[in-house]
This record gives sequence, structure tokens and C-alpha cells, in this order.
Amino acid sequence: MPRVVDPVRRRAAVYDAVFAVVVEDGLQAVSLRRVAERAGLAIGSVRHYFDSAEAMLTAAAEEVMARIAGRIEARRDELDDASDRRRVTEEMFAELLPLDDVRARETAVWLEFALAARTVPAFGPVAEQLHRGVRDLAVIVLRAGGVVPEGDLEVEAERLAALVDGLGLGGTLRPSALPPDLARAVLRRHLDELATGPDGSGHTDAGRP
Repeated sequence: MPRVVDPVRRRAAVYDAVFAVVVEDGLQAVSLRRVAERAGLAIGSVRHYFDSAEAMLTAAAEEVMARIAGRIEARRDELDDASDRRRVTEEMFAELLPLDDVRARETAVWLEFALAARTVPAFGPVAEQLHRGVRDLAVIVLRAGGVVPEGDLEVEAERLAALVDGLGLGGTLRPSALPPDLARAVLRRHLDELATGPDGSGHTDAGRP
């Protein structure tokens, strides 16, 4: 009997191969043939889903966003029952940092798309979604915490998002200089200061959506 192909698993294998090629050699190295070889598939199997490398790359970028968003949503679902809501909030933002092999790969892919979007218009919408996603999460957390005046919300959300962006960039380009423990400590310090103020007095509920 002919083997039954699971299209979801097959697409996931293709995406994983795209991510591996991007991390190893950058976006410019991605082709249908190279990805097929990396996934251990016939090129026709890849063409069944994508008719060009650009379409495959765009779909792969959307897959990165979907995977990260899924994990963040799962963390948000923990908030209602969590005894330590502050910890859960930290974990939500930690999903955006290169703290393990999976997140390091996703962050590297994210950064490659963000850079490529400067000169490849087709990647612009995906790069914008990635950019806005971090900022939207920051707004949600800060607004729900109720410790940042509405007039300061935009600035504080951008400050938090910029911190996450910077940690992602530094942890990807110089992982020995910014290892996971240090990146997490920087994130934790910032969230703590939002909660209490830099002098240790004041707010007590920041980061508690």
C-alpha cells in the first residue's frame, strides 16, 4: 500500500529545514533544492507546497511567529491559576530570547528576516508583524499591570520591547558575551524596576497582567 503522508508533519519538516539553512548560511542560501536535501525529501515534495523559495521563506517566517505566539499564549493561560504571576510574565518575554537551542534558532531566523526586509519588499509585512508583536505584548503587560500612566504607556512599552530586541540581537551575535543566564537576569531586573520603581519604592503590580 502507498505510504500515507501527513501534510502537517511534512510542512513542519520543511520549515525546520528552512530554519536550519537560514541559521547555517543565511536567507540567501535558501532554495527549494537545498531545503529538500536538508529535509531528506525529493524536491517535488517541497514543490508540492511551495512554488518558489520566496513563498517558502515567507511561510517559514509566519511559522516562526505562530510557534512563538503559541508558547506565549500558553503562558498567558497560566496566569489565572499562577501563584507567582510575576514569574509567568517573565516567562512570556523569555520566549522571545535565545535561551535554548529552539529559541536561539528562532531568534536567528527572526533577525535574518528583519535585516532582509530592508532591501526585499516581499519580507516587509512579515518583519513588521515580528516587530509589532513584541510591542503589542509589552503594551498588554504594562496596561494590565496598571502601574504605568496611560500617557507613558507608549514610551515604556517601546523601552521594554527595545530591551527584548537588544537581548535577542546580542544573544544571537555574541552568545559568549551574553549567555542565557545573563540575558534573563537583565530582563528580570527591568521587570522588577517596572514593578517597584528604580529606587525600590512605589509600584508593586507591574508585570502582573
